[in-house]
Formats: sequence, structure tokens, C-alpha cells
Amino acid sequence: MEALLTATEEFLANLGAATASQENITTYVMEVCGTESRTKEHPGVCMCKTCRPDDITTPEYGRVETPVNFSSPKYGCICTRLPGMFRIRAYRYVQVVVYAINEINSSQKFLPNMTLGFSLYDGCFSEIRALENTLRLLSGRQQAVPNYSCQLGSLIPGFVGDEPGQSAQPMAKLLGIYRYPQISFGSGLAIFSDKILFPSFFRTIAPDINLARGMAKMMLHFGWNWVGLIGADYDNNQEYVMGLKSEILKTGACIEFLEVLPIENVHIKVLQIIETIRKSTTQVIINYASVQYAIPVIEEAANQNITGKAWITPHYYSISPDLSRKVKYALNGSVGFAIHRGAIPGFKEFLYNIHPTRVPDDPFVKIFWEEAFFCKWQDNENLQSSSAKARSDVPPCTGEEKLETLDTTVFDVNSFRFTYGVYNAVYSLAHALYNLQKCKQSEGPFNNGSCASLRNFQPWQVLHYMKSTRFVNTAGEEIFYDKYGDPPALYDIQNWQVLPDGSGRYVKIGAYNSTAVPGQELVINSSDIRWSKDFPVLLKRTTPPASSSMYKGTSNNKKEQNRHSSDFDDKFQQKTAPGWACNVQAHAGRLARMCHECDAKECLRCPEDYWPNEKHTQCRPKVVDFLSYEEPLGISLAFFAIYLSAVSASILGLFVKNRETPIVKANNREISYLLLLSLCFCFLSSLIFIGEPKKMSCLLRQIGFGIIFSICVSSILAKTIIVVIAFKATVPNSKLRKWVGLKTPLMVILFCFLIQVIICCVWIANTPSFPERNMNSHDGKIILQCNEGSIAVFYCMLGYLFFLASVSFIVAFLVRNLPDSFNEAMFITFSMLVFTSVWVSFIPAYLSSTGKYMVAVEIFAILASSAGLLVCIFFPKCYIILFRPNLNTRGSIVGKGNTGYKK
Repeated sequence: MEALLTATEEFLANLGAATASQENITTYVMEVCGTESRTKEHPGVCMCKTCRPDDITTPEYGRVETPVNFSSPKYGCICTRLPGMFRIRAYRYVQVVVYAINEINSSQKFLPNMTLGFSLYDGCFSEIRALENTLRLLSGRQQAVPNYSCQLGSLIPGFVGDEPGQSAQPMAKLLGIYRYPQISFGSGLAIFSDKILFPSFFRTIAPDINLARGMAKMMLHFGWNWVGLIGADYDNNQEYVMGLKSEILKTGACIEFLEVLPIENVHIKVLQIIETIRKSTTQVIINYASVQYAIPVIEEAANQNITGKAWITPHYYSISPDLSRKVKYALNGSVGFAIHRGAIPGFKEFLYNIHPTRVPDDPFVKIFWEEAFFCKWQDNENLQSSSAKARSDVPPCTGEEKLETLDTTVFDVNSFRFTYGVYNAVYSLAHALYNLQKCKQSEGPFNNGSCASLRNFQPWQVLHYMKSTRFVNTAGEEIFYDKYGDPPALYDIQNWQVLPDGSGRYVKIGAYNSTAVPGQELVINSSDIRWSKDFPVLLKRTTPPASSSMYKGTSNNKKEQNRHSSDFDDKFQQKTAPGWACNVQAHAGRLARMCHECDAKECLRCPEDYWPNEKHTQCRPKVVDFLSYEEPLGISLAFFAIYLSAVSASILGLFVKNRETPIVKANNREISYLLLLSLCFCFLSSLIFIGEPKKMSCLLRQIGFGIIFSICVSSILAKTIIVVIAFKATVPNSKLRKWVGLKTPLMVILFCFLIQVIICCVWIANTPSFPERNMNSHDGKIILQCNEGSIAVFYCMLGYLFFLASVSFIVAFLVRNLPDSFNEAMFITFSMLVFTSVWVSFIPAYLSSTGKYMVAVEIFAILASSAGLLVCIFFPKCYIILFRPNLNTRGSIVGKGNTGYKK
């Protein structure tokens, strides 16, 4: 089915004042032939019965049409169909177009000066008929005249449809030439995203590659890494199957068999596939063929009582109400993807209001009634073409039947999926017209700020607004299209459940949303799933058997296959034969696989946390690698950290004990205490880096190291500044005398410390560190490490420390030749030289290391730089205190020319 929207605007003038008036327009609703009425001899051709006197007959294919008024539509004469082939769901598409346009036209605020109408065509699932009808619409005549338009009156803003990709494609090529917006509600072909080939094509369902990704993620969620795959040999399905195969293999799962159904001689191939399924060990079968190919396989499996298999189905028939009772029982407990179900407020009541007496001019309503209630009208035989017509034992239709009593599998008034897409497509075109209408002259998007005229707009002007269409529909959901004309991928995951009374229902157990946060696209509520009693084992992981029969293969005898399917089979066998399909993804050019036969072309990929042995005959758990306290490297680093921390604490104790001595007092003992204490914690902070990374340890280790080191370096900077101030303050009448004392160094330390605290707080608030399992850096290893979150902030923290150290080094170097009474500057110069050298060397060593060695490099840098500060600044003083107490006098400290170290 394809729908054409038409629009018109009427302006009435009254005493010079312009007022808008709505006026109904004449539209045509033309119904040609349904898909099921085609025959092999004459596909797409149907014959109409005798029409009423007011109908206008046309010679092409026996089609008829009736001019109707929008406010009271008459649908015209319809074509005869084969019994039992009336599609109730397609009838619902027609009704939702009527409903949406009625809503829009009845709105006083939305398009107030415009009345929308529509024409309906049945594309017959035929490329030829879809193209023919499109040309006829563009020409404005029943006899199509390419590249000419005889359209009078109503303008055509766009097209809705067609449902299948086969017939939507020629439409899109033709409409793209003239830039008419086209919105399909059922085609997921990836090629439609090519805006060079299809510049004016939009759709309300996402490309099918998103479906393949969602199904692969679902299998990964359930642990199903051993599956069977069934496809069909026609162009579109080849694309779907190969896309799904690729996505499955990306997850590390394997395919036991891939069977392809040919277009002809289907029954023979079905029996072969059933035999393959019977012999297979997998319990999960993905039937990715379209409904006409997939159902015979499921029916035959049910006939041969093959149980213990879970059928995974794609969206285009997992929700079909047209399946037989036998198939529905066979699919009990199966899981399928369905197009996102949307709400259409008021449409349920609109559907329940359908009745032959209320819409007597609707030629479909009686056929619908017969098909829905399996009854037969006694009058007007010309309109009967339902399954009830061919039966003589069917009760008559009375008109007293209630639509509310119908099972949802027959007449679903709650689950609107493709119907929801049709509804949104109509509103999308309406919103494009609304945006076109709102344009203000001199502010428009076209030449010189011009706007499109509502009386004579061009299709490319509507297309311009379609590309930016974004609105919230009546259900509260935001509708928009990306630059490729595609919507976000939204799928409902459903579980088909057959109830004890024989009725069935679909239960939503989850959803897939491509726009969700990475890693959260798939959401499944396992507690809502009701598996079939035949395969309760599927609640557990489905894994391939570890046996020598692993490469037994599948029976794909090419002589028995239809010639049309051989090309597709060849493509598959080149990658998978012999045996089970598992095209392994390699890391760093090496394959993570195991083989049971030395000449096997394909190998079973080991699970993510396993790695093959040297002979590739067995999967073994990967080695978990991190810097622990139980290995020599970790023990050595921990020993030196504790030892150096004890040395710092001892020196602190020595300074406290000798706090009244000149050498301790002369070097600003309070700052020395703070520096020694912070050095002690610097050594201890390296212990957080050792051991298995946890959430708290990852969060604290870099933050703690950065803050503690900032205290160390800022203390040294404060001591350097005090040295300069103390020397300058000796000049008579110096203004620097007021800065001598404890206040100045504490202000310097606090200021520098707070800047580092701000950097660390920003780090924690935005991208905190967290533990992760790195499986890609080394073959056969799982590296437990901390992800720093933001490398930029990490190097910003180190850069700040380097800046403080550089300032201290420069200042100390400039005053290194002060009198010996102030030789503290010389020691600070050496300490900062060691500090900067260590951390400059740290960066290349850190970047070139991985795993536990990266952690060891950082620990070594912390210990080495801290030890350099401790040795260069405090060891000379300890030497005087412990071994040269005769120099620890006021005279030796302040005496001019005294080197302080001469005997």
C-alpha cells in the first residue's frame, strides 16, 4: 500500500480583510489488487467485478475508481481476491491514514489554512505496479506521461509507502529525481540510507543492520554462543543474513550451520534443513528468512515433532497474526524482535467504531467483517472475497458481532507497530508543511531569504523542511530523522506465550535502543520470559560441545540444491566449510582459536576469558595479571616504600628531638616537619598501587598521590622563597622584614595545595578512575588495571607538580651562591634537579609500558623522586646533628665565611 497526501489552501476576502476558510477537497481512493490475488502467470494483475453505475471504469487491469468527497469518503470498487487472502493488518493501515488526516484537519491550530486529503494505491508487492502508480500520480492522469504533470487543484507534498523494499525502491528512484519526499513504513534495506541514490527517501523503521546488532547482543546476553541460522535465496535476505552472521561472529559466538532456502523446490530443501536441525546440537535457531520461506520450516519441524529448539525470529513476522495454529504452538516460548510499539490515542476507539452500517461506502468493511468473525454476508455477493466465502458451513453475518470480542492475534487494537509508522509518516509530512507555512519572508531558507508559497510550493521545498522535521507526536514520543533519513533503531523484544486455554499472547520482555548509552542499548527482564517446557535448558548458557566431532560439518550437497541458491551458498562455504562456522576475529594479527583437526579451515573461538594452548587443541583460562604483593616485584616495591617511609619518620623524630638546636631552627622547622610528614605519606601512597585494582583504590591512588606530592613540592617552594626573603631582609630598612616568619610559607603552601585539590575534584566529578579488565593488550592475559578516566586531567595534575618543581628549581638555582649561612638553597637546587629528572624520564617509560609494569614504573618514580628530596634536603642536616654536633651551634650557622663542613 502506498498513500499520497494532497493539500490545498483557500483564501476568502471580505471588505479587504483576509480570513482563512477550510474547504474539503476531492480525493481519490483507488485500490488495485492485493498481494495474495496475484498468480504466477499474471503477477500484479487482478480483475474487478461489475461496478456500480457511479463508478468510473478504466481499461488498465480492470481497475476502477470513484471520485469521493473527503468528509464522506467512498472507496470505490475493489478487485476480486482469492478466498482467505484479505489482510486485516493492511486494512488497519488504511484506517490509520484516515484517522490521522481527520485529526490534522480537525485541529484549529495545526495547519489552520490547509486541508489534507489522500489517495490510496495498492502496490501489489510489485515493482512494476508501484512504479506505474507513481508515474500515474505524478502525471495527474490515468495514462502515465513521464516527465509531464497535468495535476490540477491539489498539490502533492509527499508519499507514504510502500511497505516492502522491493516496491519502495523503484518509487524512491523516481521520486528522488523530482525530490518528492517519500516515507516508507516497512523497508529496512540498508541501501536506502544512500542519499546519493535516494535523496528524498525517509522511513519510520531503522535499517535492518540495527536489528542484526540487537539480535547479536541478545544472544550475548543469554550466553547463546552456539546457534543455527536459516536464510533464503533472494537479494534482500542475503544482505540481512550476511549482516547478522557478521554481527554474531563479532560477539565471539559460532554458527553450527547456515542453511539457505531456494526460491523454487522449497519442499525438498525444507526436508534437508529439518534433517540438519535434527542432527544439530545447537538449541537456538535463528530463522531469518521472510515469512513465506520461514513458516514451512517451522511447520515441518512441528510435524516431525522436533522439540528442544528455541526459534529466534526477526520483526517482520514475529508479530504476524496470520500464522496458523500449528506454527503458533511450535513457536511457543520463542523470542523475537518487533518494531517498537507506539500509542495512538483514540485510535482504538476509532477501530472499534468500524461497522458496515456506519461506513456503508467502505468496500472493505464487509470483507473485513467476514474475515474477522469467520461469517458470511447473505447479500451483496460482489463484495465477498474472504475465506468465509469458499465455505458452505459458515454461519451468516448478522452485524451483531462485537469487535471487542476478537482475539488480539486477529484484530489487534493495542499493539501498533507498522501502523504507528504510518501514523508518524502522515504527521511528518504534515509538520513539514506546517514549518513551510510558518516561514517569514526575508527570513526563509531559499534564495534571498524567500519562502515557499502554500499555493504553489515545489516538492524540493517540502523536502527541505522534511530533513529538519522534529516533533513530539500525540503519544509524547519525539519523531525525527537523521541525515540519512533514518529514525533511531527502536525494537521491542517479545516472548510468544501460548496459554493453557489455547490462546496466545506476546509479552514484552525487553527493548533495544540504538541511541542509549553504550553498553545499555539492550535491556531484558528475564523474569518475564516463559520458555517452552521443551527447552528449559535455554535458561543456561548454550555452548558448543568440546568433542572431536566438532568439525563434523553440515550436509550441503550442491547437486541437490537449486541453481538459484548456489551462488549464495558458495559465498558462505568459502568462509565456513568444512564444519561449523566461526570466522574468528583476531587481535594483533593472532587468532584466538582452538582446533581439533590439524587441517581444519575454521576453528572454534575460545570464550573471551580463555586462550588456546600452544597446539591449539584446548582452551585454557587466560592468566590474570596485576601487580600483587605475592610476586617479587610487588614485594620489593612495597619493602622500599615502607623502609623509606620509616626513614622519613625517623628523621622527623630526630628533628623533633633536636628542635631547639640552631640547624633545625635556622631552616624553618615547622615547614621541615610538614615536608617530612608529607614525604612519609608519599612513600606510603605507593602501596595503594599494589594489589588487585578495586573501585576505591583506583579512585584514591592518583588523587592521593597528586595531593600529597603537591604539599611536598609546595613546601619546598615555600622554603626556597623564605631563603630569598631571609637574605633580602638583612638589608637595613628592608620592607621584606614583615614577610619573615611562619605566615608567608603557610600561605604559599595553602595556595599551591588548593589549586591541586581543585584539579583533583574536577577529575573525580567528571571522569573518575575505575577498574577495568584489559583483554586486548597481551595475548593470553587479562590485565586488571585502573582506567584513569581522563588522561588529559591526569597529565594536567602531573604538569602542575612539574610546574611547582620547576619554579622551585629556578629560584633555588638563582640563589645557590648565597653565603653559607643560607646554603639551604643549594640543597633545594639538587633536590629539584633529581625530582624533575625522575619525572621527565617517567613519561616515556610510562607510555611504553603496559599492565603491572606500567604500575611499577609509576611506583618507582614516586619512590625515587621522594627519596631524592629526602636525601638532598635532610641528609646533610642529619649528618651535622648525628656526626658533627660541634657545628650545630649558632656561631657556625650564622658565621660569615664558615662553610659549615670544614674541620
